Amino acid sequence: MHLIFGGAYQGKLEYAKARYGYTDQEVYDCALSKKAENSKVCGEASANSIDFSKVVIDHLEEFVLDCVKSGREAKELLAMDSELWKDSVLICTDISSGIVPCDAELRAWREMTGRTLMYLGAEACEVTRIFCGIPQQIK
Repeated sequence: MHLIFGGAYQGKLEYAKARYGYTDQEVYDCALSKKAENSKVCGEASANSIDFSKVVIDHLEEFVLDCVKSGREAKELLAMDSELWKDSVLICTDISSGIVPCDAELRAWREMTGRTLMYLGAEACEVTRIFCGIPQQIK
């Protein structure tokens, strides 16, 4: 698994597509799917709510937000189904920087996203941070 993370609008998906030659049809976008399907609501967050038939999973932080809202731990859900994503490229926006949110749910989201990235980073064969469109190899 290759974990790619970085700030918003830094070119994470573009980097993954260019590096591996993937097309839009091979990308599952957790944010767009959530809006289009409106299927991820409280209580429904699970690793099965991600289409792992796609090789690239983008906006993983939105899956984590669903987990926060449903009271489930994203890291544990992903660990239970690790065979589903072991050959994937997982892309997550780093939401750990900046002003700490006043809203308790957003603070929980920020914390759970950090724990999830730590878990995925340990499991990944490769970890890349993207900043200003420039890849930085972490692992």
